[in-house]
Amino acid sequence: MEATAVPTTGPGTAVSLARTVIDRGADLVIALGGDGTINEIANGVIGSDIPLAILPGGTANCLGIETGMGTDPVKAAAKLKDCVPRRIAVGRLRSTGGERHFLSMVGVGLDAHIVSEVNPKIKRAAGKLAYWVAGMKRTLKPLESFQVRVDGVEQPCGFALASRLRNYGGDLSIATTASLLSNSFETLLFTGTHPLRYVAYMLSVVVRAHKSLPGVTTKSARWIEFLPLSRNVVYVQADGELAGTLPATVEIRDDALTLLVPRSLADKEARYLKAEDLAERAAVR
Repeated sequence: MEATAVPTTGPGTAVSLARTVIDRGADLVIALGGDGTINEIANGVIGSDIPLAILPGGTANCLGIETGMGTDPVKAAAKLKDCVPRRIAVGRLRSTGGERHFLSMVGVGLDAHIVSEVNPKIKRAAGKLAYWVAGMKRTLKPLESFQVRVDGVEQPCGFALASRLRNYGGDLSIATTASLLSNSFETLLFTGTHPLRYVAYMLSVVVRAHKSLPGVTTKSARWIEFLPLSRNVVYVQADGELAGTLPATVEIRDDALTLLVPRSLADKEARYLKAEDLAERAAVR
């Protein structure tokens, strides 16, 4: 099949476009866009054997940074010739917004509320600054508490993150041991509802000291349930896009997608996961 550029025509259109080009015989899908657009395209590719390559072109480009493809689509395109296919697991979210897969992360509470309040005009004009503006507004409002159930243990939270990436927002690292090539999420649970508490949490994230703070719990998990504790709305975001409200569940779907990644990343992550596996076996003994 000859190379064909197929532009999206609006939010939600990329899923069906990806499925259409695969049905017409495409042997490779290259997604150009931000994390949200790439998420949509991936949802159209997942379940097939067709490889997906990414060219970053959005606001945060978490996936591009995580994989080493960077944030410049032209430079990323030049790296495609050195990429190798890797079959990976993905996340699956079920919420009031329906069912969808995700490559990067699901956030419940704080960051999803920020996503819900981002001004589209400011986002188009100023990029990531729009999220900081919305985040500053959130420091004036208490968060809504919700319940998280993971590994049979329940815990109230104001913010929870189930991540497949270390990179967060393009600049930070919250899930510092997550891996796109692993078969689990790194889950971080933050307790409390007072907004100033989350200012302290986020400042500790900047210096990578957040995991040692009281009120922060880290778990490796394959299935997580999020439940409301009142009638108040608690938002959910997936790969940086608003994806519904609670109740919600996330789970790992194994062997779901063939992703083209730089060989250096594939080799590095393979060594990292092997070392992690050996450490876990030693701890069990």
